[in-house]
Amino acid sequence: MHKPGHRFQAQDRLADGAQYIGGRLTKGTSGRTHAVVNPATGEEVYTYELASTDDVDAAVAAARAAFPGWAGATPGDRSDALHRFAAVLAERAEEFAQAESLQCGKPLKLTREFDVPGTIDNTAFFAGAARHLQGQSAGEYSGDHTSYVRREPIGVVGSIAPWNYPLQMAAWKILPAIAAGNTIVLKPAELTPLTSLLFAEAATQAGIPDGVINIVTGLGREAGEHLVGHPDVAMTSFTGSTAVGKRVAEIATSTVKRLHLELGGKAPFLVFDDADLEAAVHGAVAGSLINTGQDCTAATRAYVQRPLYDAFVERTGALMASVRVGDPFASDTDLGPLISHAQRDRVAGFVDRARGYARVVTGGEAPQGELRSGAYYAPTLVADAGQDSEIVQAEIFGPVLVVLPFDTDDEGIALANDTPYGLAASAWSRDVYRANRATREIKAGCVWVNDHIPIISEMPHGGYKASGFGKDMSAYSFEEYTQIKHVMFDNTAVARKDWHRTVFGDRP
Repeated sequence: MHKPGHRFQAQDRLADGAQYIGGRLTKGTSGRTHAVVNPATGEEVYTYELASTDDVDAAVAAARAAFPGWAGATPGDRSDALHRFAAVLAERAEEFAQAESLQCGKPLKLTREFDVPGTIDNTAFFAGAARHLQGQSAGEYSGDHTSYVRREPIGVVGSIAPWNYPLQMAAWKILPAIAAGNTIVLKPAELTPLTSLLFAEAATQAGIPDGVINIVTGLGREAGEHLVGHPDVAMTSFTGSTAVGKRVAEIATSTVKRLHLELGGKAPFLVFDDADLEAAVHGAVAGSLINTGQDCTAATRAYVQRPLYDAFVERTGALMASVRVGDPFASDTDLGPLISHAQRDRVAGFVDRARGYARVVTGGEAPQGELRSGAYYAPTLVADAGQDSEIVQAEIFGPVLVVLPFDTDDEGIALANDTPYGLAASAWSRDVYRANRATREIKAGCVWVNDHIPIISEMPHGGYKASGFGKDMSAYSFEEYTQIKHVMFDNTAVARKDWHRTVFGDRP
């Protein structure tokens, strides 16, 4: 196992505090502390002072003060700053990868190959996008008047990010907002603040002005709710559970601010009887176990057409059993721990309750031996559950895949749509017409065909139904962080005079 006492590279620097306000680290003022725990060992690796509502006020004030200068910068200036930011992130890639693995329990090979490169790519994308924020030129739609549309930044954005992808979620919140000329206050999850703080520090190193990016690390019910309800915050962006998203929406509505929500998921994995079985089996294991299943787009419900069902269950169970669970810093580890023992116990509860109505094919237990001190849970395959059962309908957020059979294409698509969620899905078939029908009729913000989980900076990510609204990544998310203004010019003095006479008569 990874040796206790491991220090991440920035530990001494972050001793100055876990709030990043106005370009510098400060200590929280709530009078309470919180520990970052390595979920692989249970060891506390960083203790910090939580933010109070006063700290949130200070961060919002810093963002508000920085807004006029940043919004007034040219798109080229903002683009240059973001290109420098991407370069700094690339130089510090290993530092970010190790800190992310340490606080989340992600295998280091995953943070090195996915989380950190993805974040650098996002930064480079929005560096380019900053120069392409366009309004619309128009003509004379009303007599001698010329109209056009401006896209303008909104102001101070208050964002709340989850613990499952702390670095990438910080990037998804911060980058489109600042590329469009906004300033931001981000509250990361209290379990995983390290890489968000390093991200803000790297932005300052790249020359992004003080106050453009601010980080407050506090509890959701205190710092988070105060940030959402703050009258000087013009927009709220939240990623997390649907239940908390409803609370965020309720608070945001009280100040009538712009709202962006990326919420829960329960992604279906639809396998038709003409699919490549081996490809589908490997896709199901990878798609369900990514980030130990703590991914709102992870494959959680596999619907397999009856002729392939038994073979799919057998082969998927065998492949899952071969997945190597262990130390996130070991090169041969495939799957790390869950974020905490509480989350591990929550996942185990779903599986234990399912034993009364379904079949646990493999897994369903916490590993023992040298892994017993960590928040580990074995990759788990559950078969033969009913469509209305808890394990099929509820978001588990762990390394658990449920498999159910279906007979007709109509039934398979109906089952895929039969949850409140609609974030992501996949369809597996060699028939292009069959696959195309599935992409049309499955109600989800992303539908993969013969794959599950890849994302790219150029394309949007966001949900339907109870999975929220608004998009992350891509030009679509860039536009989310702008507001539209109609500008109309009267082209003639005569037109002004005639309008005056029409309204007020011939008075001088």
